[in-house]
Amino acid sequence: MFPRLLFGLAVLVATAAPLAAQSVKVGIDAWQRADYAGAITIWRPLAEKGDADAAFNLGQAYRLGRGVPTNLGAAQTWFERAAEKGHVDAQATLGLLLFQNGNQAAGLKWLKAAAEQGEARALLVYGTALFNGDNVTQDPILGYAYVSRAAAQGLAPAKETLAQLDKLLPVQDRKKGVAIAMAKAKTAPPPATKAVKAKPKPTQTTAAEIKTAAPTPVAKAPTIVASGNWRIQLGAFSQHGSAEALYKRIAGNGALAGRQPYYVAAGAVTRLQVGPFASRAAAQSACNALNQACFPVPAK
Repeated sequence: MFPRLLFGLAVLVATAAPLAAQSVKVGIDAWQRADYAGAITIWRPLAEKGDADAAFNLGQAYRLGRGVPTNLGAAQTWFERAAEKGHVDAQATLGLLLFQNGNQAAGLKWLKAAAEQGEARALLVYGTALFNGDNVTQDPILGYAYVSRAAAQGLAPAKETLAQLDKLLPVQDRKKGVAIAMAKAKTAPPPATKAVKAKPKPTQTTAAEIKTAAPTPVAKAPTIVASGNWRIQLGAFSQHGSAEALYKRIAGNGALAGRQPYYVAAGAVTRLQVGPFASRAAAQSACNALNQACFPVPAK
């Protein structure tokens, strides 16, 4: 479960905005002066009339307890009103709020919607869920694509997660993920809110806040049912513990996903083998990916 979210207020205001949007901007100005009650007074009637920006702002106020008592139920209600109108910041914040409160299935629904619009936080969390198969059908390559897009936007936790995934996925799958990410970036629809974001001083989002809001992903290698009559041998050791230590060092490599170690006694030495692999060629490919001296051997 996430710690409490502290996302910054993000309101989109058109340059040549109609009167309602201009009033939302007046509320932003009041918020930046720490006149939270005044901002609420401006936003509430607009939100009740269906203005998505005002509804999102009102949800933030209830979530943060600024100008109104903290009320996560009311915050969720206003976020939902804005999210249903396609407000990308509302979709992402609502998704994270639900996710941190244990309703991961509902949270991922909104995070997916925000991710499809290119929202970095949503791309990170939904992409990690895809990679792990958490409450969604597992798709490591698509998950890698989503996390890649978040990292490309400069989101620090996404960069850290991507580094983890780079160690788990084979290079061929990473290339497929990058290709998907590039294609999605080109075809992603523009966010439903189109104007410049305001950055209120009291709640501006920082990288540290996003990191604590998003999960620390425990990346799981794709589930592979390995079979075959080939293994790779990585060395022969006079000490059994030395063989175990080498395996622990390389076990996270994606080329070994779904495989297991074999400690084969041969006189005074222990041979470390890993497998099974379907063919000699598959075993050799794993050796090449490990960047570690090894060679294929038939399983006995």
